[in-house]
Amino acid sequence: MKPPGFPKGWDEEQVSDLLAHYETQSEEEGVAEDEIIWLDPGQTVMEVPSRLVPAVRELIAKHEGAV
Repeated sequence: MKPPGFPKGWDEEQVSDLLAHYETQSEEEGVAEDEIIWLDPGQTVMEVPSRLVPAVRELIAKHEGAV
């Protein structure tokens, strides 16, 4: 079995920095960060059946690659 690694392009320092960000964040800061997405007119939040998530991710990757 392959041991877990880091996401592509990430290293231990980046993961540690991200962890520190969320571990030191106040509850108010966390809520504000979660709610900011609702204010971005260029983003949409929606429910997607779990079985379709891979297909949606693939479509997003193709779209981002075309831009």
